[in-house]
Order: sequence, then structure tokens, then C-alpha cells
Amino acid sequence: MASSPTVSVVIPAMNEAKNLPYVLPLIPTWVHEVILVDGHSTDGTVEVARQVLPSIRFVQQHGRGKGSALRTGFTAARGDIVVMLDADGSTDPGEIPAFVSALEAGADFVKGSRFLKGGGTADMPFYRKLGNWSFVAMVRLLFGGGYTDLCYGYNAFWRRVLPQLQLDGEGFEIETMMNVRALKAGLLISEVPSFESRRIYGVSNLRTFRDGMRVLRTIFRERIQTTPTAAHGFGEELDGARLAVIVPIATSGRIGLHVADAVSETEGHALRSEAIGSESGSGHAEAAVAR
Repeated sequence: MASSPTVSVVIPAMNEAKNLPYVLPLIPTWVHEVILVDGHSTDGTVEVARQVLPSIRFVQQHGRGKGSALRTGFTAARGDIVVMLDADGSTDPGEIPAFVSALEAGADFVKGSRFLKGGGTADMPFYRKLGNWSFVAMVRLLFGGGYTDLCYGYNAFWRRVLPQLQLDGEGFEIETMMNVRALKAGLLISEVPSFESRRIYGVSNLRTFRDGMRVLRTIFRERIQTTPTAAHGFGEELDGARLAVIVPIATSGRIGLHVADAVSETEGHALRSEAIGSESGSGHAEAAVAR
């Protein structure tokens, strides 16, 4: 019988000492390793983390920004699966099993969505929702797929796909870069519902206009850059339209979505029919022309 995959949780943190006691104890005990990437904290973040979770691994961040911190953690990770988690309490460690289950069910890359049934957010003003929706529409138009959320950092993936993502982002745009490059690489992607809470203590380093512009530049830059080598034939020429088929999956009692690109039109209609039948017209099965 095959053994279960090992899981690494990567947590970028800078001056999050007050929040970590509310985050670290909620991480499932079966997680293989928890890696805290310290961004040169001055508030005792490392000491608090060691007290709360003695087994935690510490890595000093290389460079500046969330993207640099995550890339540092990804390099240090030893698990088969890598899960991204925020240190401020906004992402729920209790959702980790849903992400891991989707990967074990066949996905290469799993992203949380605040806009699926079962998801939500308590920390997103209307102007940020409008910006996020605009970016989602732009990515659908330029790259295909059927994402329902984009600028959200709760993701998980098999560590083996990291070379295909070729990550080089430094700031908050890393989340968009990962999502777009997963599409470009032809990975099998699944979205799962996720709820975003307000940070517990402190003030976010996110700056709406500045970081929104970084996301916008990232989207356009990805459009003109060479597409990474496809894992599932995303770059191959297909007869007829290229379809982005969204297949509902059940994860921990909630509805998630498989986003499967680079399928033939015939296969797309077959998957769509099967999905609609399994969901009894719930409205969560759909197919969209990528381009």
C-alpha cells in the first residue's frame, strides 16, 4: 500500500509574534514540517514560534517582499506537497486537509477561492473586490482557465511542479504569477473554497494601488513571455476551440472545482455533461472557451 505524501507548510513572517500563537497550534499534527521564513523580524517572532511549536524549522528570508520569502521557503521544503499559509491568521490551517485531498485526487496545483460556495472573506473592501474581479476577467481572457479568484495566497502544490513555475516574483504579485504560470504550464488545477479572516493583530503590508499595479504588470508580462513547457499538453495545437473545463469535486463536504485545460472539444463536452449530471444543475459546472 502506497504511503501518504509528506506535507510541508511554508509560512512567511515578519513581526508576527502576536499572531503566531493563534495560527501554529491549528496546523494538523500530521503535517511533516512547518517552515517559518523570517523576514528579519524584530519583535521576537522566531522565539515565540519556537515556544509554540518546538519542531518548527526556521529559514532566513533571502531578498525582500512576500514573493522572496515564499521562494526561500519553497527551496527549503522537503515534503512531497507544499502548502502556503499566512502568519497573520487570515488563512485557516483547518483548511489544509481540503487542499491536500484535492492534490491526492489528481490535481497538480490547488488554489483557494473566496468566491466559491463555502468560501468567503471578512477582509476585502468593495474596491479590492472590484480590482480582483477585474484581474480574474483579464486572466480568463488572456490565458483561459476558469479561475474564480486570483489575488489570494492560499495555495498548495506538488513540490515536483516547482521547476515548471519558474518563480521569480518578489512581492505580493507572486500569487498571481503562480496562478498564471500554472495555467501556462498546463498543470491540472483545482480550486477549493476558502474563507479569509481579518488579520488578528497588526497592519497588513499590502498596499492596494502599489501592489495592484504590480499584479497588472505581472499579468501583461506573462502574456508576452514564452510559455513554460506544458505538463499536460497545454501548448499543443488542438482542433477547434481550446476549452477550459471546470469539473466539480467534493472536498471535505464542500464543492470545489477542477480546472482542466488543453482538452479536446469532444472531451470537454463529455466532462461538462458528466459534471452537470453529478451536481444536478447546481451551477458549479461550466465550460469556457479559453481563446
